Amino acid sequence: MTNWQINGHYMETCNCNFICPCIGSNLTALPSEGDCKAAVAMQIHQGEKDGVSLDGLSFIVLLHSPAAMADGNIKVGLIIDESADQTQTDAITAIATGEAGGPMAALAPLVGEVAGIEKRPIHFEAEGLNHSVTAGELIDQAIAGVPSPVKEGEPLYLDNTCHPVAPKLALANATRSRIHAFGIDWEDSSGLKNGHFAPFSWAA
Repeated sequence: MTNWQINGHYMETCNCNFICPCIGSNLTALPSEGDCKAAVAMQIHQGEKDGVSLDGLSFIVLLHSPAAMADGNIKVGLIIDESADQTQTDAITAIATGEAGGPMAALAPLVGEVAGIEKRPIHFEAEGLNHSVTAGELIDQAIAGVPSPVKEGEPLYLDNTCHPVAPKLALANATRSRIHAFGIDWEDSSGLKNGHFAPFSWAA
């Protein structure tokens, strides 16, 4: 019996150079800059946990890995849509931290610190292969999908990955990344850093 399920759209940027070495090495490679900073943004289209509707809510998982992600000691922080009430906030927290099982539970053994929870207005925008998300003053990131040379309007993909959000990820260049939350600080607009986006469907 399913205790909860959510589906929707995800995007992220990280401070690794395009293409991020972490996924291609199953998390064992050293990140491009020696450490990894990433903001994994999740827009729920439909979802519920224990009868609590999560439709239309969003959350962002911030990660900082001091070395290869497989080595653990990852710091995480959670930003939840400010429109979520306390029951919805508790439900999203349980899902996003892996406490309620599901994909994030596989990442939990690598987490050394949970830095806390913030609530902000979270806004997603999408046009073609371009995606962006903001969360108040804490997050402002944007990506441009890498177009497929053989299927017009579609991106290039990585498939069968160990990424917790989805096994199939679209490749993208991070065009803008501003992260200032939970002691994780990073800004870049070079267009040389990594990004991904994908639909997702989680349940447990």
